[in-house]
Amino acid sequence: MNLSSKEVMNKSCFYLRFFPHNERLALRMNIAIGHKDLKVFKLAYKLSMEIYKVTRGFPKEERYSLTDQILRSSRSITANIAEGYRKKMYPKMFISKMADADSELAETQVWLDYAIDCGYISQERYDELTEGYEEVGKMIGFIINHPEKFCK
Repeated sequence: MNLSSKEVMNKSCFYLRFFPHNERLALRMNIAIGHKDLKVFKLAYKLSMEIYKVTRGFPKEERYSLTDQILRSSRSITANIAEGYRKKMYPKMFISKMADADSELAETQVWLDYAIDCGYISQERYDELTEGYEEVGKMIGFIINHPEKFCK
């Protein structure tokens, strides 16, 4: 029985969906099993954890303003990516969630601007985080502009 590459891919996706223990096969075939396999999710999650570490040094008077806001928005990026990936069978919903992730990213960048201007983080740390979030933004922009590569 000869199968086309599309049929092989569909069978592989079916197999991986119901038999996730074979993750090595997925990695060899470059198939994302879930949202945690997406490069954009991994980077956004890493940056969110860096934000958490940075905010532990913020003054207590910022706890209910800057600290809470930047933690919420940075975590919301990954949450929206995860939700969007789960809705990838509905392209419009997928794009909407990715747009929400992009909006939360922009908000996180604004809070980073406040953090540097208030003297709560160093210029080096600010540059690292900003560069990382710019990379995430590029990836999200690509996903929004090419949903067909993710929605199947």
